[in-house]
Amino acid sequence: AGMLTDLLLDGVIAGLGGIFVFIPQIAILFAFISILEDTGYMARVTFMMDKVMSKVGLNGKSVVPMIGGLACAVPSIMAARNIENWKDRMITIMVTPLVSCSARLPVYILIISLIIPSKTVLGIFNLQGLALMVMYLVGIVAAVLVAWVMKFIIKTKERSYFIMELPVYRMPRWKNVAYTMYEKSKTFVFEAGKVIIAISIILWVMASFGPGNRFESIDKKYESALADTTKNTDHIKTLVATEKLENSYVGLLGHAIEPAIRPLGYDWKIGIGLITSFAAREAFVGTMATIYSVDGGDEDTSTIRERMSASKNSRTGLPVYTFATGISLMLFYAFAMQCMSTVAIVYRETKGWKWPVIQLGYMTAMAYVAALIAYQLLK
Repeated sequence: AGMLTDLLLDGVIAGLGGIFVFIPQIAILFAFISILEDTGYMARVTFMMDKVMSKVGLNGKSVVPMIGGLACAVPSIMAARNIENWKDRMITIMVTPLVSCSARLPVYILIISLIIPSKTVLGIFNLQGLALMVMYLVGIVAAVLVAWVMKFIIKTKERSYFIMELPVYRMPRWKNVAYTMYEKSKTFVFEAGKVIIAISIILWVMASFGPGNRFESIDKKYESALADTTKNTDHIKTLVATEKLENSYVGLLGHAIEPAIRPLGYDWKIGIGLITSFAAREAFVGTMATIYSVDGGDEDTSTIRERMSASKNSRTGLPVYTFATGISLMLFYAFAMQCMSTVAIVYRETKGWKWPVIQLGYMTAMAYVAALIAYQLLK
């Protein structure tokens, strides 16, 4: 036990986990893309879709990254390499993270189960299921609208032409498929991986340390309780983790941004969740489990839901997770970047920090404005 072990486990290995978790997704996506290209089917799909996609500033080949974005933006942005035209490729990269990926799903499910009743409408549709479908549609519509706007903003002297020779149908070359899988996975690990590990370590430091002797005071506070074998030490350890998170640099930052996020209906606890979930969106659920002292962690979703539902605003005394706050929070996660892996891969694909910073900025602004409007209208 000690700082070095914590750094290796929660900083470095957690960062490596954030890299390796994408390898199967990247390998599988590029295997299918390679098969579609080798068989000659991809050329026909992109040809059919080009006329529709070009109206919003995209390319026929943008279909694959956009569909792949429903699973994960990281391999989808890498798949945009197949787009020859620079402007079309940049627009595709900039809007793909708006498509709701699988990492948003745990957040949507948690919030929908809090604010939307499980009722049947029109005899066959579940209201919670419809709400989830609407969130996916919101992401797709936002991606299309932003692409259309960027068509006029991003300038290039290069004209966009769609010229393609339609190859004959044939069996895929499996050696080529395997090589593509290997190369794409290796590129992600060694290029984007460096940025992911760096950000992961920074987030670990912010969540594991606090100013002054706050952590030592918390340890002393619970020292006798932890030594008492007649008590539930697991619950006490959970309380220690909760207090330490609140008094860490991340916790203090969550308190500091509360005035800025209060108009969205959020308190400092949600603020901490927004910061920690930059590592990965689904980390929001785990952070809520820690903040609300849930012994079972992020797997005990029913207890997390109960604690969040019972949470009261310290200033107003009213429930924190109202319908207005829930919709506001889901819209924030629908539009905000909140994913260090996506930032890293955009940096890798664009070979600089200009486009990742622009993307992070415009998506955060979109998320804030959408959440603000939703909360102010619904409260």
